[in-house]
Amino acid sequence: MSATQADGARRFRALHDAPGTFVLPNPWDIGTTRILAGLGFKAVATTSAGLAISLGRLDGVGLVSRDEAMAHAHLIAEATDLPVSADLENGFGVEPAVVAETIRLAAAAGVVGGSIEDSSGDAVHPIYDAELALERIQAAVAAARALPFPFVLVARAENFLHGRADLDDTIARLRAFADAGADVLYAPGLPDLDAVRTVCAAVAPKPVNVLATGRSPGFTVANLAAAGVRRISLGSALARAAYGAFVTASREIAEHGTFGFGAQALPFAAIDDWLAGG
Repeated sequence: MSATQADGARRFRALHDAPGTFVLPNPWDIGTTRILAGLGFKAVATTSAGLAISLGRLDGVGLVSRDEAMAHAHLIAEATDLPVSADLENGFGVEPAVVAETIRLAAAAGVVGGSIEDSSGDAVHPIYDAELALERIQAAVAAARALPFPFVLVARAENFLHGRADLDDTIARLRAFADAGADVLYAPGLPDLDAVRTVCAAVAPKPVNVLATGRSPGFTVANLAAAGVRRISLGSALARAAYGAFVTASREIAEHGTFGFGAQALPFAAIDDWLAGG
């Protein structure tokens, strides 16, 4: 553990302990990490989908190995003095011992927090049974608490991302994860602000992370803060927005033979300023 990592861990924990709401954006390479730092964000997190897309692979089906994810997390952590959290997917294995080892490897990679999902990667049974899901979080908590710095462990309940619109089960899982010692609770894909308010009230005073994708139903920083959210992450939204601009520009050239997209391109001077500041 470096002094920078220890300091980052303290700053990251303080963001969760302080009143108010903060946004945790998700870069996918060194350049986007440094740009986000230059824009004034206080911390960043990796994105499994952003990494998978950059490698030309599908996300969420085990095509990115744990070694690759850890190398990527290290790359992001080395690119900035900001605290970095890692998208650790489902811990890269079923067994609680594998999840615990993933937490230790993430810390060794230089990050100061990470999230563990209860999704299995199995299309037939996409969510782990509640008992196993809890055991996996218990193992992750034990591994995190054994580290020499305050690693922020996020426990995710994935029902709504996998077609299981069961708010009661989601809350029951989050409460169990909270009792197990998870630092932050996260149920991606909640359908509306009412569901967000219900989750925040049900697990208070634990900090809640909410996913904002740009297609979320009317979510803003202000109304999520009013609903009780402590942290807002973006998942792959920034990466997909960038790829969306790339496709739009490429289609303009291919279909119309024009180059109007260049008016929206960042000037070299702005990019150089952000990269130099990193």
